[in-house]
Amino acid sequence: MKALLIYPLAALAEIAGCFAFWAWLKLDRSPLWLIPGVAALVAFAWLLTLVPSAAAGRAFAAYGGVYIVASLVWMGLVEKTPPDRWDFAGGAVCLTGAAIILFGPRG
Repeated sequence: MKALLIYPLAALAEIAGCFAFWAWLKLDRSPLWLIPGVAALVAFAWLLTLVPSAAAGRAFAAYGGVYIVASLVWMGLVEKTPPDRWDFAGGAVCLTGAAIILFGPRG
């Protein structure tokens, strides 16, 4: 259950951090955007270390599905570009895969 809280927070931090670089390089924003952007990326990396998993690769793989869905939410809310039905379908597939990786029974 802890991962269900950590992953969305990590996704928000990563997307915000990456968007700061996007804003600076592609939207001609001030380089000062990089200060909170780097802080957000540090928070993202720290948050992923809190996921209860014995293998970093498994934690990162499961996070990938959450990141994809969070990116679509960001696109809709921040960039004002609504996801379409293919975005929703792909996001559902990714979350299903993440759940299998994270919650699947281990021997």
